[in-house]
Amino acid sequence: MSENKIFFADAADPEMSKAYKKAQETFKYFWREQSWEYRRIIPALSVSCVKVAFSQEDPSSDSPIVEHMWINDIHFDGDLIKGYLINQPNKLTNIEVGDYVEIPVNEISDWLFAMPQRAKKTKGLSKLFSSSSESLPPKAYGGFTIQKMRSDMSPAERKAHDNAWQMDFGDFNDIEIVYEQKEHPENLVEHPMSRNMKEELVKFVSENPDEITGQDINGYSMLHAETIAGNLSSVEVILAAGGDKNLKTKSGKTALDFARQLNWEHIIPVLED
Repeated sequence: MSENKIFFADAADPEMSKAYKKAQETFKYFWREQSWEYRRIIPALSVSCVKVAFSQEDPSSDSPIVEHMWINDIHFDGDLIKGYLINQPNKLTNIEVGDYVEIPVNEISDWLFAMPQRAKKTKGLSKLFSSSSESLPPKAYGGFTIQKMRSDMSPAERKAHDNAWQMDFGDFNDIEIVYEQKEHPENLVEHPMSRNMKEELVKFVSENPDEITGQDINGYSMLHAETIAGNLSSVEVILAAGGDKNLKTKSGKTALDFARQLNWEHIIPVLED
């Protein structure tokens, strides 16, 4: 991420405003992937960060100074995105690298994660002459503001940009938001790890029933967490094991409240029953 770490927003650019909105609307998919990343023994994400607009008053102007910068080590409680600033501000003096921030989803301007790509299978002579050691750059998901900027570049500029980031951003007109979206469109509905880990979760909750009824210091239960992450299979296992869908967080929200708030359409009916 050596290039485009910080950019200054053009509030008059409707296409950039659309990019912000799209990032906000799809952030739940970023969090779904990130929540599974925290459970992996071997990390899969080479990049995982959220872009936020930081600002402060400018004494020399009627307009504030605004810088869009990245935060990482992301956590999400269904309401607030939490993380640490990883960029050095250019002009802002009210925030520094490493500062902890909490912001609502409707105040982010972008999100991005990148994952390794599987090498495409080759046949015939092309297979004989292909290099087994050749590796593909990680594939980028999200990055709506980045793709907006790429759309304004010449092909040569885009190539240089992508080489600097060392990622495959693909087609700026066709932005993917979940892993292997084209190969497995069902991944848009539910994360493959949620489906694959269902039997393991059944075993876990049967051996650890207190995990079903327990709530953390903020009142979040396992059902809350799995709902926020959009994991239908996990929600079904928890409910079948006796999970209480009426449990509320300290802010007074049930799992259904979060499902509706994040518009997880595949989970809402299960919690409404």
